[in-house]
Amino acid sequence: MLAGGSGRRLGGRDKAAIVLGGRTLLDRVLDAAPPASRVVVVGPPRESARPVVWTREEPPGGGPVAGLAAGLALVESDVVAVLAVDQPGVTASTVDRLRAALAVGVDGVVLVDADDRPQWTAGVWRAGALRRALPESPAGASLRRVLADLAVLHLPAEHAETDDIDTPADLANWRHPPRPTN
Repeated sequence: MLAGGSGRRLGGRDKAAIVLGGRTLLDRVLDAAPPASRVVVVGPPRESARPVVWTREEPPGGGPVAGLAAGLALVESDVVAVLAVDQPGVTASTVDRLRAALAVGVDGVVLVDADDRPQWTAGVWRAGALRRALPESPAGASLRRVLADLAVLHLPAEHAETDDIDTPADLANWRHPPRPTN
């Protein structure tokens, strides 16, 4: 799980510590991981409801590709879920759907939003394919560019799975969703 961002557009707030529905964003996304799985979280260590392995990207704040490289260094399984801490709509059901869609000959499966944009931090991947795609110097690299050449299946998101919290308005929408008009 990637949890090392600066929260710049949220005024520097620690996204992982934001409480939504009585749970931190960190714990909400940790709930998406299978209960018996080893979870690696990239970012500064924080309190969490479940045991995790903590690591940091190099340099700290080096971006999602540096975070992916740091996390992969501690991954022991052949298949890995890559999730961002700021997508509280991702659930265990989401990860189950992504894993079920990972077919032979496919390097990864990612959710796509309503505009058919791939959500690179909401996916299940073959760890070996990710390792081969990583650049020698991952800090500051574009996650989209690094992963775009892999064989990736796009899975349409359900409900709010790809809605992230980047701005105060995003957070307000999660806390007080707009009411439907009649």
